[in-house]
Amino acid sequence: MATVLHLDASPRGERSHSRRMTRHFVEAWKANHPLDTVVYRDIGRNPIPHVTEAWIAAAFTPQEQRTPEMWEALRISEELVDEFLAADIYVFGIPMYNWTVTSGFKAYIDQIVRINRTWGYIPEESPEFPYKPLVHGKKMYVILSRGDGGFAQGERNYQRDFQTPYIREAFGMLGVTDITFVNVENDEYGGQKLADSIQAAQSRVNELVTA
Repeated sequence: MATVLHLDASPRGERSHSRRMTRHFVEAWKANHPLDTVVYRDIGRNPIPHVTEAWIAAAFTPQEQRTPEMWEALRISEELVDEFLAADIYVFGIPMYNWTVTSGFKAYIDQIVRINRTWGYIPEESPEFPYKPLVHGKKMYVILSRGDGGFAQGERNYQRDFQTPYIREAFGMLGVTDITFVNVENDEYGGQKLADSIQAAQSRVNELVTA
């Protein structure tokens, strides 16, 4: 049995393509893996707070030296990190805003990128890149929704995609490198372009959950 962390980052409701697609993914996954447990978090409708000065001071203070106020500053982060580490599989729905992730999803990343919890600092071993991943053996599926299209390599918007490489780098730093992306594109155009993209994404999801 595995634990699946299902996360939606879109502020939209039923109009959200990423929400509908992650729901389709999880429902299909459960049908094929009925013993797995799904944990759901909606950061689009229930935003994650941004990092504060108190948070930074607490995060970089050794655990045994933290005051009750410091632990309170990290309370939500601790909850999110525990949840993240407990999961075996991630299913994240993330719309593209201004060529990258939403600010809400960036806040989520900032809360779970925690020294000595999800990454370590080892300058004596690797001075050029002193960051040690502490998260291993995870699988991530990311559903991306985009207003435009043409983000594949060689296409017209490839150089404007700061969403995919950022997600790869941010989670790769933690040790999550097995990441599969499924894209829903052309929301701005609607019509057949959007319908074809949704159909292709659904077919890809069906392949992934039965693989």
